Amino acid sequence: MNSERIDPMTDQEAARTDVMTPAQRSRCMSRIRGKNTKPELLLRKALWRKGARYRLHYKIPGRPDIVFVGKRIAVFVDGCFWHGCPEHGVSPKTNAAFWRKKIRGNVERDRRITEELRRDGWTVLRFWEHEVRDDLEGVVSKVLLAIETDTKNLAAVHENQGTLQELSSLPDP
Repeated sequence: MNSERIDPMTDQEAARTDVMTPAQRSRCMSRIRGKNTKPELLLRKALWRKGARYRLHYKIPGRPDIVFVGKRIAVFVDGCFWHGCPEHGVSPKTNAAFWRKKIRGNVERDRRITEELRRDGWTVLRFWEHEVRDDLEGVVSKVLLAIETDTKNLAAVHENQGTLQELSSLPDP
């Protein structure tokens, strides 16, 4: 019996196993939405039903999904894959090094944007897509609480959250 160890494929070898041509893959990837995603639409509709009025993709750093300009609140709905969700983020098997670098870059950019907005006096709320999908009312309640709360006090509450990704420290109304 041959007991030779089989080494796993390299990223380059794995990339060659793609069942799509480069043109097909490019077309497929180009159709991935950067805005107006299903979780974002769910949150927007729920907030609108509650009477919250907002701007979309306002021209401030990071182009938040939802912005309450007067209250200086920026809301982001981050996709679990693209932003490295610790609960649902998956590491692709093909071209793994590329994807690790890409997702790590996205997470770092999220941190930089959050800090920049906070320095400029904005309150930044970030929700994972699964939070919107699994607990829409809870997410809506947290956004409405932020709107009704003195934003300086709210920023202090968020300080304990590190990346500000989860807002579980906010009390439920």
